Amino acid sequence: MSEVFRQLGTPVTGGIVCVADHASNRVPADLALGIPAALLQDHIAIDIGTEAIAERLAQNHAIPAHIAAVSRLVCDFNREEEAAGLVPETSDGHAIPGNRGADREARLARFHRPYHTALAAWLAAAEPALVLSLHSFTPRLATSAEARPWEIGVLYNRDDRAARIAIPLLAAEGLNVGDNLPYSGRDLNYTMNRHAESAGRPYLGIEIRQDLARTPGDHARWAALLADIAQRVASALA
Repeated sequence: MSEVFRQLGTPVTGGIVCVADHASNRVPADLALGIPAALLQDHIAIDIGTEAIAERLAQNHAIPAHIAAVSRLVCDFNREEEAAGLVPETSDGHAIPGNRGADREARLARFHRPYHTALAAWLAAAEPALVLSLHSFTPRLATSAEARPWEIGVLYNRDDRAARIAIPLLAAEGLNVGDNLPYSGRDLNYTMNRHAESAGRPYLGIEIRQDLARTPGDHARWAALLADIAQRVASALA
């Protein structure tokens, strides 16, 4: 479909869709980041588990997905065009030599803009009742001593309609839920700011702790839970 994104499933007007900005660790063959290959399996390159969960949402739960197909180290789709982290030169203490002096405009034109143009068209055609924004987070940053005990986080900026419904539902499942944690959606929320908040679309920003999203069983459980919670949130918002 594109070197930048994949779309699975067919959106239904008034339904639920999923967006996964950091689902891939792919680096195009013509770009060299200059990092050890092992780092491409690390959280700095990919939101671990989100690709498999998004696929299961589309295939098993009728929640179509718009899935990034390139690593956030190449171009971070959840950053404003002018943001320093769009083409990161460092990430959680690791230098990314291939991004030093990178042609920022070329990365925008090749990756960022096609991703968001396609997502905008996809959402406009679907007019979903709820957008599920799917991310995952590392249990501990290498550059911080702070623990991240939450099993799942719910993020939002100004529009917290879906979050206020989802947080108690997730807590009732026995989960340790972060309210705008492990980081605030008021600081990092570009994709949802652009495609949901600015358009008045309700959205549910989800962050899953990565040590809980590594196996096929984990992926299946999270997909089933998120599908159920998203449906209940969409019904409550209707």
